Amino acid sequence: MDLQELINSLSLEVKTPELNLHREVTGGYVSDLLSDVIGNAHKGTIWVTLQIHLNIVAVASLKELAGIILINNRSPDADTLKRANAENVPVMTSTLPAFELVGKLYALGLRCR
Repeated sequence: MDLQELINSLSLEVKTPELNLHREVTGGYVSDLLSDVIGNAHKGTIWVTLQIHLNIVAVASLKELAGIILINNRSPDADTLKRANAENVPVMTSTLPAFELVGKLYALGLRCR
């Protein structure tokens, strides 16, 4: 699935509009524990989290994730967005809680590998 299609389907707010959003999303992963994401997320997955600090960008970049979706309408600070743009990591927000958002991702056909 294309990231832009995912954004449109879920009405996500893109916090890094400067980045290319036409990249493949191969699956999904939800966790708020950075070490869990490092150990278990796969390249190309979309990461769902409530974390908004700078380290989420480092983890997403390290794992070559398709992007990060922040739940519950949480918004990252300017430093996090600056780093996300520099590291080419799309960041989106959703008003939904994790459970509902992950259900919608699953309904769109995304799975955790």
